[in-house]
Amino acid sequence: MDAMKALSHSLLPRPARALWLLLALVAACVAGPAQALRIKEVAAVQGVRTNQLTGYGLVVGLDGTGDQTTQMPYTTQAMSNYLQQMGISLPPGSASQLQLKNVAAVIVTAQLPAFAQPGQTIDVNVSSMGNAKSLKGGTLIVTPLRGADGEIYALAQGNMVVGGAGASSGGSKVQINHLSAGRIPLGAQVERAVPTPLNDGDTINLGLNASDFQTARRVAQAINAKLGSGLATALDGRTVQVRAPLDPGARVGFIADLEELPLESSAPAAKVVINARTGSVVLNQSVTLGPCAIAHGNLSITISSTPIISQPNPLSQGQTVVAQKSDITINQEPGNIIQMPASPQLADVVKALNSLGATPGDLLAILQAIKAAGALNAELEVI
Repeated sequence: MDAMKALSHSLLPRPARALWLLLALVAACVAGPAQALRIKEVAAVQGVRTNQLTGYGLVVGLDGTGDQTTQMPYTTQAMSNYLQQMGISLPPGSASQLQLKNVAAVIVTAQLPAFAQPGQTIDVNVSSMGNAKSLKGGTLIVTPLRGADGEIYALAQGNMVVGGAGASSGGSKVQINHLSAGRIPLGAQVERAVPTPLNDGDTINLGLNASDFQTARRVAQAINAKLGSGLATALDGRTVQVRAPLDPGARVGFIADLEELPLESSAPAAKVVINARTGSVVLNQSVTLGPCAIAHGNLSITISSTPIISQPNPLSQGQTVVAQKSDITINQEPGNIIQMPASPQLADVVKALNSLGATPGDLLAILQAIKAAGALNAELEVI
């Protein structure tokens, strides 16, 4: 019996197999044991956040795969400024004549974690901003990383790790993965800390990951039931205010206990997420479908061109003319009207969509049309 199911599943078209896989995942989620969420999964303390850092630097030591300096003048200028800082002054006009095939101009980015202190190290990403062929084997020289306020918060330097490889010769080229971007693990040292307002005032605010009044109320109820009545108040659908101890040590312990409190999970708002670039469609468990009728067919237009050569007669002093003959063919496949019954559960929605036999690209348009007709009881989000 299992072999027959596997055989029938293998004979399904690709879109149908994808939808059956989604159905199997839904069944597995329904059959599995329910697990309560913790507050740390749905909310975070406001003010405890990372900060974006960025900087401009140079990668040296490349094997002839750096920037073409005749087309990238800022690479030459940056290298000239660096040499001047090292006490080396180039003659006037000679900087523009440098051919730095082993140097590449890069943009360096990093995330400064909350509570990071001077002396700690963080990872950095290095990306080429010129026409360098590869950054593999390069070394980033000292690069200041600045925040949005223009202040320097870290210094980056080190050997790069590039997850790719490539070779070219005689017009042929082979490349695996990406060669113009890399990473330096623990490649930046923090030089300045960002103050975090964790101990300011007698309250802390929890920011929910998604705006939902029901979740905000349940977070406040869970805190009041476990840690004391009247401690937490839901200010809106995304913020819960909690009274916390004034002592910093006691406040850290209070937040640690608060984040571990179990939270009764609630059904999320019905949503269908569509990725128009990849053709992916994701439905959550709250999606339902009203009764509707759908007619689906494919329209294809084929244009083929055939060259026609007109040869002049001998001694006519004419010229050979090449013209194009175009043939246009329009093919429209018939589409039957399919009645889709009301689907109160996600499994029924998947079965109804599976019966259409549409490709992922067609499914995007069908879902948008069902939503416009008022039969899709969910929010439609296109990313």
